Amino acid sequence: MRQALARQFLSFFNVGLLSALLHFAVLISLVQFAGQDPLIAALAGYTCASILSYYLNRRHTYKSSRPHKEATWRFMTVCLVGFILTWVFMNIFLEYLLLPYLLAQVVTTGIVMVWGFVLHKVWTFAE
Repeated sequence: MRQALARQFLSFFNVGLLSALLHFAVLISLVQFAGQDPLIAALAGYTCASILSYYLNRRHTYKSSRPHKEATWRFMTVCLVGFILTWVFMNIFLEYLLLPYLLAQVVTTGIVMVWGFVLHKVWTFAE
């Protein structure tokens, strides 16, 4: 049981890394080569990364048979809450604890990643 959970978490982490790489590739490409506004490019990158994350997590991390119609809205709900949690924790770490922004982002990412893994496991992709 513990090994299966560790394997699943590692898969979730790897999907997150791939998704982040895609996000930054889209962001940088749209800004540098297409002259897009960075905010629009960031939103496009986030959207692409979220789609990749959904499909990779569904297929490789959780191996879910939950219908897409149900899993998709659950996944997006978890993503939205993760976005809000990121804003909240970054605000606390930067404004109240006065942490350096890179340290604040590393800690926030860790919190949101664990939270997202658990929610996706027990709710989004649960059988």
